[in-house]
Amino acid sequence: VQLVESGGGLVQPGGSLRLSCVASGLTFSNYHMSWYRQAPGKEREFVARIISGDGDGSSDYADSVKGRFTNSKDNAKNTVSLEMNNLKPEDTAAYYCNAQSMYVRRAYWGRGTQVTVSS
Repeated sequence: VQLVESGGGLVQPGGSLRLSCVASGLTFSNYHMSWYRQAPGKEREFVARIISGDGDGSSDYADSVKGRFTNSKDNAKNTVSLEMNNLKPEDTAAYYCNAQSMYVRRAYWGRGTQVTVSS
């Protein structure tokens, strides 16, 4: 199983980025897909999740990103994307893609992509 994130980079406050995560080696529709982030010196924290199965495509978000970040997925391309708008310096972190099985206690992580918000 591989989860490969892309789309990170350096952006000014108020700017936008779109992260993508491509999954391979798993049945994509059997996994809930999430984004987490980890800033230096801090614990990894939940950012957003998009549901598979019943309620397919519905998302929930951390309060800190609600209204600014939007999650989406393309089942045909095994891809989940995170559109991030109105970025703030406190959004600076490594962003990780996570796949959580709907049926067993199994999860996979990508290696992360760095997002830096700075003027």
